[in-house]
Amino acid sequence: MPIPPSWVMAVFFWMHMLATVTWIGSLAAINLLVLPASQRTLKLADQLSFIAALQKRLEPLAWFSMGLLVVTGLFQMSANPHYDGFLSTSTQWSLAILVKHSLSAVMAVVSAIQTWEVLPAIHRTLMKKENAKADELARLQRREVMLLRTNLLLSALILGATAFARAAL
Repeated sequence: MPIPPSWVMAVFFWMHMLATVTWIGSLAAINLLVLPASQRTLKLADQLSFIAALQKRLEPLAWFSMGLLVVTGLFQMSANPHYDGFLSTSTQWSLAILVKHSLSAVMAVVSAIQTWEVLPAIHRTLMKKENAKADELARLQRREVMLLRTNLLLSALILGATAFARAAL
């Protein structure tokens, strides 16, 4: 594939960075700001209700960002002269990119569990009557927090793999 003009690469790189900042920034804000503040000030049911509403608002943005990251990342990778195959580990760059993509796949699975399993369970539990609700809400809260923190850690590792790939150029 011929290398596209630099302005095209710049647009794709900008979109990739914008999607990264949007997705990882929202994860950082939730984990480092929103969760601690909500745990200090809200009752458990109110915390989960608030976090679920926040996640509902952020999910379309996160999934759009992930899609944009895939499209712009594949374009950038295919135009990179260091790219020598999908599962290649022949250079520091290709190994770092493989690690980055593997971590991204895990992150997408964690996000899918959150979106289609945990958040619907939170909504169902919040609609139940009061009996036996507190234990289930506490369990769901722990799971939601664990998934959010896992994704934040994965995003930091992805950024680290990106740094290794950039340093190899």
